[in-house]
Amino acid sequence: MAQREAGDFTEMDNAGISGTHWKIMFISGMGFFTDAYDLFIIGVVMAMLKHMWTITKLEEGLVESTALLASALGALLFGRVADMLGRKRIYGVEVLVLAAGAIGCAFAPNILWLIALRFVLGVGIGGDYPVSATIMSEYAGKNTRGLMVTLVFAMQAAGLIVGPLFASALLAAHISQDITWRILVAFGAVPALAVYWQRRQLKETPRFLHAHGKEEDKSGKVVSIDGHKNGQQSVSFWDGFHRLVSDNKVLYRLVGASAAWFLMDFAYYGNTVSSPAVLSSLGSDHTLLQKTLTQLGIFAVFAAPGYAVAALTMDKLGRKTIQIMGFVMMAISFAVMALVPNIEKMVWPFVCIYGISFFFTEFGPNATTFVYPSEIFPVRVRTTGHGIASAMGKLGGFVGVFSFPYFLHWHGLMAAESAAAIVSLLGAIVTWFLLPETKGKSLEELSSEAITPAERAA
Repeated sequence: MAQREAGDFTEMDNAGISGTHWKIMFISGMGFFTDAYDLFIIGVVMAMLKHMWTITKLEEGLVESTALLASALGALLFGRVADMLGRKRIYGVEVLVLAAGAIGCAFAPNILWLIALRFVLGVGIGGDYPVSATIMSEYAGKNTRGLMVTLVFAMQAAGLIVGPLFASALLAAHISQDITWRILVAFGAVPALAVYWQRRQLKETPRFLHAHGKEEDKSGKVVSIDGHKNGQQSVSFWDGFHRLVSDNKVLYRLVGASAAWFLMDFAYYGNTVSSPAVLSSLGSDHTLLQKTLTQLGIFAVFAAPGYAVAALTMDKLGRKTIQIMGFVMMAISFAVMALVPNIEKMVWPFVCIYGISFFFTEFGPNATTFVYPSEIFPVRVRTTGHGIASAMGKLGGFVGVFSFPYFLHWHGLMAAESAAAIVSLLGAIVTWFLLPETKGKSLEELSSEAITPAERAA
């Protein structure tokens, strides 16, 4: 197995960043623009729909969290299929599913239809995680891989800024709210459809081709190399999952990546999707437009720079350092919001602490939990492993989004932010004990570390 996966990718590993790398980064990143856009925009949409439709607390929680649950399914499904059939074969399909869900949501006649169509949207979003991350990782050089994979994910920053900016413009135009919310959800399809064709034209990654004894001809068709013995090629859907859990070293990494992502998304998605409710602690007399502009300011001043710093330091400080530091700073920020008496009545201190939590989320585990799974698994199960880790992250997000409104209703900020602080500390502990440092190492070196001596001798 080690010999079949090794290959000689020295030239790719030592190459600088080329135009092809930037192209892959952009077309891969547009799915994450949509993910972040939708993550923000659904909070604004629900603030409008609560006054237009009769919505229960349960239905509100389902609207805001169903897409996350569906994302877990999408990540598992697309992640496994990309290891079975190839990254190229599946790439682009996920954005079509995403776009169909976004457009469908815009025409939802009632709350039940909206919940169902957000499930479709979520499957597409989830499918984008393992495939886009792995494609960028398998093309990038070893000394710039952290930067390039982080930049794919950092397209979320654009979504977090465009979302409230677009929402603010529509709210300021005093368009009917029934039209406004439909425009907001439908817009999520635009960036996805814009890169569909470019994704379909992308070449298969050399690492996948080598591992499976295949090559890509001039027409773009992937064919088996003459004389290559492919008897142990993984073709069963369940085989990839078996490979991950049957090797203790690989399983160790899978548990670490999955647990860290679950804990990270519990805190992050709970705070972000519930941000209108969190910010309402500052005063209930603020209009939806004022709250939206406040969120825009927080994202622009704190979150966007966090993504940038993460990308610029990923290959210098390393994934492990950034992830632990980010988790610890998140825990401190959440603890301050939870424990300082009446902090929500001190507007600027509260906004600054809330903003700092966003900065260290982006310059921390929000970026690294995405990068890690694209590096630490062998090529034959790379997207499968990433899919499992991202699925666990989305499940953590689902739990966070669903539970945060109840925490806020129960004991306000103290309950909600205390929960976020506790899981952030757990994330730092998981990272310390279960995840390796990957900076400066080739994917083949990292794969070799996860292969047992018996397999290496085979």
